[in-house]
Amino acid sequence: MRTRQEIKEIAKERLQENRGACIGVYALTVVIIAVLSGATAGFGLLVLGPILIVASSGFFVAVYAGEQRTIGDWFNTMFDGFGRKWLGVFLMELFVFLWSLLLIIPGIVKSFAYMMTPYILADCPNVQPRDAMRLSERMTKGYKMDLFVAGLSFLGWELLAVLTLGILEILFVGPYQSLTFGGIYRELKRNAIENGVIREEEFEDGAVGTVY
Repeated sequence: MRTRQEIKEIAKERLQENRGACIGVYALTVVIIAVLSGATAGFGLLVLGPILIVASSGFFVAVYAGEQRTIGDWFNTMFDGFGRKWLGVFLMELFVFLWSLLLIIPGIVKSFAYMMTPYILADCPNVQPRDAMRLSERMTKGYKMDLFVAGLSFLGWELLAVLTLGILEILFVGPYQSLTFGGIYRELKRNAIENGVIREEEFEDGAVGTVY
């Protein structure tokens, strides 16, 4: 499995190769979420937010993998499997919320356990919502601290983005971070298959397990 630094280097290369599309998709996602949050009292965000999350996750996974993608590709496939994608993200956020009601720490742990759910929903169209959560749990077992550190490694960039009033966030930090986590998903998936944690067929047909 590639190291975090290796993944980030590849993410930078992919951003250089697909800068316009990556910036465009990230900027549109941010703008649409902001508009939905303000204009519809959150209802529009409830309906379309999960779809945007899955669509953007799939876009950045594909670009990290070396595929050429456009803003049009991102939009044209966004609503495919609408119900499956929406329910998957809704359940993920619901379970994290319920765990957070017990104690903050379990909620944080589960947020990392389910972090790969949107990527699986985008990348594996035959995997159902709860199966995507189960696969995410198995993929991230033993790697939650790595995910935390990966997010923490962008802290300096995020502070710089604040100083530029968000301009750097749109033009570099956001797309770079999105590509990095798309790469982490691919590495965790490959690692899980190679180590026998998950059979490759499970990413095609779903997985059997228990979600708590």
